[in-house]
Amino acid sequence: MTFSNPEDQKLLTLAKATAVRVSATQGAAVRDETGRTYAAASVELDSITLDALELALGMALSSGATAIEAAITFGSEPIARARLAIREISPSALLASVDQDGNISAY
Repeated sequence: MTFSNPEDQKLLTLAKATAVRVSATQGAAVRDETGRTYAAASVELDSITLDALELALGMALSSGATAIEAAITFGSEPIARARLAIREISPSALLASVDQDGNISAY
């Protein structure tokens, strides 16, 4: 469960730690064009369900990010609309998901 770029490995560490800290099914971390990172965990309530990648991306964009260099989720796969949003903003961004067993899927 490693990435060749240490900055991408850092994103995985942040995503995993965020999910574990709040016992969420998914954690995500994104890095913007300036190197700033944003991490979030999925939210699952009776009244609302939010994907961790959507939350992390929303935090980045609402903080002024204009591009995403990389986005990594840990746990469950990101929903399709979150992946589409990353591709809309940054078609060449690294977009990957790591499951509980350490298997990496790239999108």
